[in-house]
Amino acid sequence: MDEKQREISRLVAKAGQMLLQHGAESSLVSDVSRRLGLAVGADDVEISLSASSLVITTMINEYCMTTARRAPDRGINMRAVTEIQRICIMSEKGLLDRHEAAVKLDAISPERYNRWLVVVMIGLSCASFSRLTGGDWPVFMMTFLASFLGMIVRQEIGHRHFNPLLNFGITAFVTTLISSQAVIYHIGNTPFLAMASSVLMLVPGFPLINAVADMVKGYVNMGIARWTFATLLTLSTSIGIVGAMNLVGVWGWIN
Repeated sequence: MDEKQREISRLVAKAGQMLLQHGAESSLVSDVSRRLGLAVGADDVEISLSASSLVITTMINEYCMTTARRAPDRGINMRAVTEIQRICIMSEKGLLDRHEAAVKLDAISPERYNRWLVVVMIGLSCASFSRLTGGDWPVFMMTFLASFLGMIVRQEIGHRHFNPLLNFGITAFVTTLISSQAVIYHIGNTPFLAMASSVLMLVPGFPLINAVADMVKGYVNMGIARWTFATLLTLSTSIGIVGAMNLVGVWGWIN
């Protein structure tokens, strides 16, 4: 029985850890982890979450076993979250036992889109926003170029596992530095739009949405932690933008 409970505890902890690492909201982490534990043989599962860790307690025949896991951020990846939910549902339907569920969980690879596809689509989305807000085609192209190159910088820094705050600050600095050339050389009808639109890729929308969702659903501590982190990302972005504007002497849309 001890070995069975140990395996269940490890399985539940691994699932919860991966969900938390890849951007799932707190209620989803708690719900899926608990359901998975019950599906593979636990009598009850209790979960305590914090911003970078979780504590899992399983109960079988009134015997409790508790385990803790760190959950360092691995980047938002809804594919991994969906695969874990699929394993949970299959376990509930009796299609997987705890051993098979553990094998499938270990096999999950957080695959990502091709980096060049991401870079191009980010460039097009920022450039499209500049076009929608009144910019002409030269402004569109400058916005695309700035966000395209800025996203490459962001990816390169991310691959080297630098602090996200430093990543956002440097990316904002480089992107604003490039887009400010539109104002300096009077490119397009409203060149300041290139400066405003090219940094939209740095808006931490997902963390902010999760923060609000957590607080609304009763996970106030998690919500505050995520909101604070999103605010720090926004502050880092602002410092990068202002630093670049101060360097080139162009204040664009701030004036």
